Amino acid sequence: MDTIAFIGGGNMASAIIGGLCRNARAAPSILVVDPGDAQRTKLEADFGVRTLAAADASLKDASLVVWAVKPQFFQSAAAPCVAHVAGALHLSVMAGIRSDAIARAAGTQRVVRAMPNTPALIGQGISGLYARDAVTATEKTRIEQVLAPTGQTLWATEMGLSGEQGKQLALATFAGATALAAASDEPPQVLRDRVTSKGGTTHAALTSLEADGVKAAFIKALRAAQQRARELGDEFGRA
Repeated sequence: MDTIAFIGGGNMASAIIGGLCRNARAAPSILVVDPGDAQRTKLEADFGVRTLAAADASLKDASLVVWAVKPQFFQSAAAPCVAHVAGALHLSVMAGIRSDAIARAAGTQRVVRAMPNTPALIGQGISGLYARDAVTATEKTRIEQVLAPTGQTLWATEMGLSGEQGKQLALATFAGATALAAASDEPPQVLRDRVTSKGGTTHAALTSLEADGVKAAFIKALRAAQQRARELGDEFGRA
């Protein structure tokens, strides 16, 4: 059986798995390795996929391995996989783990890195993609097909993004965040907290913004607009 294996079964893995299943991927052809009993039970109930508490030789059936663990768990998660995954194409959705580290751990240069955002959960995300030289055009197309149900994709180079790609990324990020907030019964603060792992990239950015007083600056700007509206009313709004 041609298998897609996920190392880690959290939110982003679930978003991709859900998309695969909606696009008629047979659930038994998806294997998820996750040590959490509750998460494995949820994945089996939601999608009917196969799960493992720890990697074993069944990973040799995988033509594609998706790395979806938190960066701090990558080395320990990779160790039991190394003997079984060198023949597969590898897709990482982990923050911060460089493609050369994944290539060493996987035993192959066929590695693509992706950075999806949270609106991928409702099919309105955008993922920046980077492929190592060993990845073929056909394999790039396969990665695009796997990620398509989560939203848009764009390929970047070692030099980063073009101006047009930057615009596409910015617009899609705002549109996706708005759609996710509209589709959820939970406040934006809760949605944000779900992707703000302590010590992670989002946490670092928000900590920096708070240190620079950005929240206070926005409040000050809104109060200035409110005050000017009052002044305009006093000046021009009298009957």
